Amino acid sequence: MSTFPDRIRHSFVVALVAVLLAAPAALEAQRGASGPPEHAMVEPVNQLPNPYETQRNWGHLPDGRTWGSVSAVHVDIDGRHIWAGDRCGTNSCATTPGIDPIVKLDPYGNTVASLGAGQILWPHGIEVDSEGNIWIADARIANANERSQNPASAGLGSVVRKFSPDGRLLLTIGTPGETGAPPTHLTDPSDVLVTPDGSIFITEAHGDQFLDESGPTAAGRISKWSPTGQHIMTSGTWGYGDNQFRGGHALAMDSQGRVFVADRGNRRIQILDQDLNHLDTWYQFSRISGLFIDSNDVLYAIDSESDDNYNPGWRKGLRVGSARTGEVWYYVPEHKSERASGMGGIGSMGEGVTVDAFGNVIAGEVGPVQGLTKFVPRLTR
Repeated sequence: MSTFPDRIRHSFVVALVAVLLAAPAALEAQRGASGPPEHAMVEPVNQLPNPYETQRNWGHLPDGRTWGSVSAVHVDIDGRHIWAGDRCGTNSCATTPGIDPIVKLDPYGNTVASLGAGQILWPHGIEVDSEGNIWIADARIANANERSQNPASAGLGSVVRKFSPDGRLLLTIGTPGETGAPPTHLTDPSDVLVTPDGSIFITEAHGDQFLDESGPTAAGRISKWSPTGQHIMTSGTWGYGDNQFRGGHALAMDSQGRVFVADRGNRRIQILDQDLNHLDTWYQFSRISGLFIDSNDVLYAIDSESDDNYNPGWRKGLRVGSARTGEVWYYVPEHKSERASGMGGIGSMGEGVTVDAFGNVIAGEVGPVQGLTKFVPRLTR
């Protein structure tokens, strides 16, 4: 981790290693609890200023609908409106083909447009490109129960779809309803990133974070595609090293054109160039579910899953800092909730994150707290 200032304290490392050695059974209680050894060398970032006011239950769906799980959230090209992917009031759109899962909200939280009915099963990642088109990573295929309730759902999922702002389907990458490898297929794509020149990056294998060793379903990879959807290259394997991933969960790009990958299962960010070569690894932003970098290279990393099993010593929350230096400036703690988001721990926090032109942070919630949360800046840099 070459650019992050040295925050290591010897006593913390000694204590943490002692815990790891003393209680292996607890750490192995849940699958996917393993992580890179470098993670233990970074002090948890849990005690920084919080300059935001939290506003829960922001945004209103049409026709009296209630929010379901939301991990897909992205600001529109106008900087004011917000696009969000609601999983149709629950956690799947497989059996609700008449509902538009993708909605556009005005600055007051009112729905002004919607799209995607019958074409998206599990909206997970979202991107708005420089022309205002909406890209959706549909991160899984239908299970047997969903297929029995709605046979048409068998032809949905495990693809990236591109829509025009008025809802026309323009492009599909992958084969709907099937998993596999590029160039013809994708396996549970978590997120999509579109660069200013139209290049497309897709991270796959949402479930890899639950693997402690490689197997037949492991597919820790990032792929690059042309603006027309032609496959250019694929890089990465499952694992703990450089350019290895255990559930690449979100993508973002900084002003230098570097691609930031939230390698959630490995509790880190990996930074790649546009040829998918590894440049750096950062652990200081925690176990990241959602990632956004604004035009000033401010990095917003939201953590919906940390607990003592999957990220020992770290709390769920939103961490804000610099994509240029790796410094973390702010920490917004988790919401209080009767049940925790993720797989355990304390409280809940969103899974998707974006920021509007006024510095308002919008988070998409998955789990016991659902819908959208707005974090309004009171005093930030």
